[in-house]
Amino acid sequence: MSFGNMNIPRKDDMDREDEEENIYANADPINGSDVRTETENSQTPQHTGTGIVRNRSPRAALVCVVLLCVVLLTAVIVLCVHIKTKSTNYTEETHQQQTKINNLTEERDELLTRNMQLTKERDGLSSSNLDLIKDRDQLKKEKNDLSETLRVKDGWLYHKSSLYFLSTEKRNWTESRRYCTERGADLIVINNREEQGFVQKKYPNDKVWIGVTDSDVEGTWKWVDGSALNSGFWASGEPNGGIDGDCAVNYDTVFADYPCNNAFKWICEKVILK
Repeated sequence: MSFGNMNIPRKDDMDREDEEENIYANADPINGSDVRTETENSQTPQHTGTGIVRNRSPRAALVCVVLLCVVLLTAVIVLCVHIKTKSTNYTEETHQQQTKINNLTEERDELLTRNMQLTKERDGLSSSNLDLIKDRDQLKKEKNDLSETLRVKDGWLYHKSSLYFLSTEKRNWTESRRYCTERGADLIVINNREEQGFVQKKYPNDKVWIGVTDSDVEGTWKWVDGSALNSGFWASGEPNGGIDGDCAVNYDTVFADYPCNNAFKWICEKVILK
């Protein structure tokens, strides 16, 4: 058998390996110590960085808290200013509204006072109106009663606001007037053309005594109620009776003077409503 190709360790080599193993064996504790020392030395910077991080973290947190407090304080201040502004505006609006309410209250009180015054005046007017209505109704009743009485008794005629008696017999002026005054009336006083037309229609062809004379002052013609006679009622050329013609008659649509002792028909008038 041939071993030429095999590598057989030599004794020298084996001895050298044993020595190296012994050397490594003896050196292990030292190497381990060195390794730990190196490891610790290599890790020292890491531990030191962690410490720095740990030392910086509370400061950053404190800064954040301070910043947060500042933000919150700013927000609180802004909110307080806003609330104060709103409160001020609200107070001003409330004051304005209260002023308006006070003004409206005063106006309401004035209106109520005025309304009470008007109510009193109305009540007073109502009372006055009631009195007037009563007086009017009473006067109307009296007029109707008087009208009916005169109409039934002597044939009086109601026209406009007066009662008229139209005679059918003839008397002189003085007796004619006496007949009227004994019945609470007087000879007719013609105040306008309409009333003269009324007389003319009742006596179209007769001369009728009317209540006008100048017996007190010659040439000064007055009605029996004291008022002056309008010259426009006279006929052309009238009055022309002179001293004897002191009384007047209505004939057709004009007046004429005649002696008061002449006998003519007459008209009495009693004014009901003035």
